[in-house]
Amino acid sequence: MESKKKQILIIEDDHHIAEGLELNLTIQGYEVMVAGDGVDGLNKWKEIGPDLVILDIMLPGIDGLSILQSIRLEDERLPILILSAKGDPDDRIKGLAFGVDDYLAKPFNLEELLLRVERLLKRGQWNHENQAPVLSSFDTYAFGENRIDFKTNTAICRQGEISLTEQESKVLKLFIANRGQPLSRDQLLQIGWGYSRKTSTRTVDNFIVRFRKYFEPDPRNPIYFKSLRSVGYLFDHPD
Repeated sequence: MESKKKQILIIEDDHHIAEGLELNLTIQGYEVMVAGDGVDGLNKWKEIGPDLVILDIMLPGIDGLSILQSIRLEDERLPILILSAKGDPDDRIKGLAFGVDDYLAKPFNLEELLLRVERLLKRGQWNHENQAPVLSSFDTYAFGENRIDFKTNTAICRQGEISLTEQESKVLKLFIANRGQPLSRDQLLQIGWGYSRKTSTRTVDNFIVRFRKYFEPDPRNPIYFKSLRSVGYLFDHPD
């Protein structure tokens, strides 16, 4: 029986680079899809569930680091390779902190990239087959009198036991992963929902109202999900 081709998603706005990668990876026997901006990249990732993502940082719509964080909120095992002209050490550190598996700066050596792709795909397959544990993920989280179970998407709070939607769980994970750090509405929309910076929506504010209703002792005087004027929101709690 012929084995299924590995699927690779390239999220790259430089047409010539994307075309060259698509051609060379196809010659290697991979099935390749290309997205030219961040929004399309996230949509294609959700639609096809690739075996590997090659991701540029500087993208129109949603930047690569926001895409990386968004994917990691739902999938810790998917191999992701950042390919970027930004060789600044801070960008590398951010990429590693957000869960990237490998990083190559442009201009890159094609043979090196192909070898890295092969290695990442082999490691990704091994993790999938052996259900390798993900050290950076969490199944439960507690703060105050609240306890969230992300395996079952349920929470124990002042209202008793409640069910959380997938999107509520994803946004809660984003706040927890950034505990003590301000998150702008743009960041929340890009990472949590995959919306571009141009999107104007009250979605974030509505979710905050919901979280306060669930988890705050007094929703009118929040101590966990705080508003920061002209900035966005901040989640924090005492240890």
